[in-house]
Amino acid sequence: MTDETLRDRAIRLYDAFTHEHRDRRTLLRQMTALAGSTVAAEALIAGIAASPAAAAIVAADDARLRVRKERFAAAPGTQLIGYFASPGAAGTRPAVIVVHENRGLTPHIEDVARRLALAGFDVVAPDFLTPQGGTPTDEDKARELIAKADYDAVIAAAVATIGYMAKGAKGAPRKVGIVGFCWGGALVNRVALAAGARLGAGVSYYGPAPAPEEAARVQVPLMLHYAGKDARVAKTAEPWVAALKAAGKPVEAFTYPGVDHAFNNDTSPQRYDKAAADLAWGRTTAFLHRHLDR
Repeated sequence: MTDETLRDRAIRLYDAFTHEHRDRRTLLRQMTALAGSTVAAEALIAGIAASPAAAAIVAADDARLRVRKERFAAAPGTQLIGYFASPGAAGTRPAVIVVHENRGLTPHIEDVARRLALAGFDVVAPDFLTPQGGTPTDEDKARELIAKADYDAVIAAAVATIGYMAKGAKGAPRKVGIVGFCWGGALVNRVALAAGARLGAGVSYYGPAPAPEEAARVQVPLMLHYAGKDARVAKTAEPWVAALKAAGKPVEAFTYPGVDHAFNNDTSPQRYDKAAADLAWGRTTAFLHRHLDR
């Protein structure tokens, strides 16, 4: 067995753990059988899992930005914790919502929000686990809470956040986009269906897709990023992209060969692919400016 084969099999096991709600003891037992020892298994898991201690690409105290984390009323009766980031300079800018993965509002997602702010947007990353007490520090607990969340309520809260962010300086209207990763990538597709023309643009990173027959309802430009080795997501993504194109919808879809699910997450050493991440990021920011700038 080559190292690459071992790595690929380990990533598939970890994906089953994170996305099919398996327990950690099962993961460790399977990884130990694969790697040959508990120590080797723990090392494999550590390399695949996102590290909360990983260095941020944009520091939280970057002097170019204004950041804050606080509760906001997305709509009457809808309170969410949000991480807000904006360029320090005054000006009228479009807004972008960042939707977290199935681990909730982590330091990595806050970092992504800061990166988008530096790209010229007013950004909020809502914590969609707010109704359950907010994102816990324990990743496994966060995934359990995500699995139990009221998905219709989450979609409604995301749509309400579009309305909240659509009011710019002094209440002036502005366009709002949304970017999501994994669980958040799936939510982007759902919000595009639910929000209609209220949403200016949507970008989904490796998010499982709705049924193809829903494609005719999409009214918003979409950019969809997929990992070439992500067979789980491809099962729904490929029919979704084909249906959007057949319906004449404004969609740009990219598959990055040879990379894994979560290739954008630089806190996961075994998954992160800098070349693919940089290419997708450049495409994302250009797409958002193209559709959101006045």
